[in-house]
Formats: sequence, C-alpha cells, structure tokens
Amino acid sequence: MISKSAIIGKSARIGKNVQIGNFTTIDDDVVIGDNTWIGNYVNIQNGARIGEKCQVYASAVIAGNPQDLKFKGEYTTLEIGNNTIIREFVTINKGTASRGKTVIGHNNLIMANSHIGHDCVIGDHCVIGFNVGMAGEVIVSDWANISGLTGIHQFSRIGAHAMVGGLSKIVKDIPPYVIAARDPLTYEGINSIGLNRRGFEASKINELKEIYRIIFQEGRNISLALELIETNFKMTPERDEIIRFIRNSTRGIIKGCKE
Repeated sequence: MISKSAIIGKSARIGKNVQIGNFTTIDDDVVIGDNTWIGNYVNIQNGARIGEKCQVYASAVIAGNPQDLKFKGEYTTLEIGNNTIIREFVTINKGTASRGKTVIGHNNLIMANSHIGHDCVIGDHCVIGFNVGMAGEVIVSDWANISGLTGIHQFSRIGAHAMVGGLSKIVKDIPPYVIAARDPLTYEGINSIGLNRRGFEASKINELKEIYRIIFQEGRNISLALELIETNFKMTPERDEIIRFIRNSTRGIIKGCKE
C-alpha cells in the first residue's frame, strides 16, 4: 500500500508489493525492489537503488548528497542490497567522483541515528549500532559488528567478523576475526562467540588465536610477525585473509593490549 500523502517521482521504479508510509518523498531517479517497506517521513533522493525485502524506518534520509567539499554535483549512486534494515533517522550519503557510489550489502542492520558517509562500502550481514558515525570511504567487511556511539575515521577498514566495542574511536584498521575495544582502541582477543555462532570449528578458532598471538602479543614488529606466520602456518583462507589485510593497510592496524 502506498500512502496518499507520499510524493513519488514519475520516473521512480517501484517494485511489487512495496509499502510506502505517510509523507514520504521519493525522487525520480530511484529504484526500490519488491516487498520493501518504507515508513513515514522518509526521504529517498536521486541515485538510490534499494533492494528487495528491505525496511526503512521513519525519518531516514537515503542517498543524500555527500558531505564533502570536493563534491561538485557529479552523478553518483547509493546501492543497498536485499533484506537490509535501516532504522529511524539514519542518513546514508551517495558517492562522489572518488568511487562513484556508496554500497551497502545484503542482510544488514543499521540502527537508529547512524550516519554512513560518501563512498563507503559495507559488506553483508553487518550490524551498525545506534549513533555510529562513519566518515567517507570506510570499508566494512562481511559479518562485522560495530557497537553504538562509535566514530570511524575516513578511509578506515574493518575486517570480516570483527567486533568493535561501544564508544570506540576508530582511527586505525581493525583486522578480521578480532574484538577491538578500550581507549585507545586495542586488540582484545578473537571474536570467539561470533565465530562459533557462524559455524567456525574450535580448531579454526584456536588457529586464529595463535596467529594473533604472534601479531599482537609477542612484541615483534608486524613485518617479522607476518613472515613467521607464513613460515609456520599452512595456507588457509583465514590465514591468507589476515596477512593480505594487514599488508594492504595504509593507515596501520590497531595495537595489542599491553595488560
């Protein structure tokens, strides 16, 4: 059902069985997939591409212009995958000339009052807690969980299956599979509970613990630690992902806890 008070552009492409609430506005250059629910007072602007079976709650602003002084009105988009939930007052900006688009994957939960800046890329099955502030060009990999009131610096990266504690300040990259907490943000161990819930075997979790013990807890520099891991651990997707993530980090990774 589409509310009579909703304002929908003539060129907008609205899928089957889409519900649109009171006083919601949808611009012309918008695509909304089948079975998506849009609440009241939502503002969906040009360039938005929203998948199927999504939920967008009251007063969210989707595909707003980038908050970047380099943005000159170039054509860009925001892509949102299927089964993603966007709660009240969330703002998600579209891309700039840098990447051309902001991308949100499938099966994500973005909690109330969060902001996702221009050109960010968020994978699948992520949880973005309430009041998370994400600057431009941040990359968040699959199954990451970012707790509430966290601020994320531009260009930061958060690895797959990582868990970030609430009230965190992220200015360095967070490798995959870890828990990051404290101030300044530090390695607190492996995200064992999350990994167990997702079917990782105990032997794999123990392997990850040993890899990160070498990286964070034995006092070596990162280059030597990675060389030791390559020498002493057989090639696995998880081992290789950790090595690749750290070697490709331009901001550097978080530090290990000294306690």
